[in-house]
Amino acid sequence: MFGDLEAIARALDGQLGLDFRWRGEALDRLIDERHAALVDAVVGLFLAAGWEVDVEVSFSIYGERGSIDVFARHAETGLVVVIEVKASIGEVGSTLIGIDRKARLAPRIARERGWRCNGVAKLLVVAESGTTRRRIARHRRAFAASLPAEGRACLAWIRRPSLPGIAGILFVESPIARGASRRQA
Repeated sequence: MFGDLEAIARALDGQLGLDFRWRGEALDRLIDERHAALVDAVVGLFLAAGWEVDVEVSFSIYGERGSIDVFARHAETGLVVVIEVKASIGEVGSTLIGIDRKARLAPRIARERGWRCNGVAKLLVVAESGTTRRRIARHRRAFAASLPAEGRACLAWIRRPSLPGIAGILFVESPIARGASRRQA
């Protein structure tokens, strides 16, 4: 049904918005908790592989403002990685534009932190779910053009980074979903 509404909106060159409300602010807390748990899992993965990690790194460069969910550097190679963490995939274009913008600005952000930057990698880390996998599969060519590497290649690169930096998608099981009942998740 929603797909039909999306098709009608596209045919009319329009945009369809969805406003979902659930138990007041409980939905915002649930979404934030899933995101925070994924960020924590990503930080643990990179720390275990010997990276230096910063979280929610804000920037304001030439009028471009935002924050990088996880920004990490590998001191030995001088590589930095911009990591966008998503509990779910929303608008595809906005997701890819955001990652690209942050990767483009990463050398300057790294220098401002006193980090050497010999190259920039970009990773999209998403919560493992059938819905997320279907959403990415539906737009596989767009994602592959920007983020061609997949799970195992991404994990291998994190453990042994090399130039050039990688660009890929990594699915991570959400610690929240793992411990919650289906109704809660």
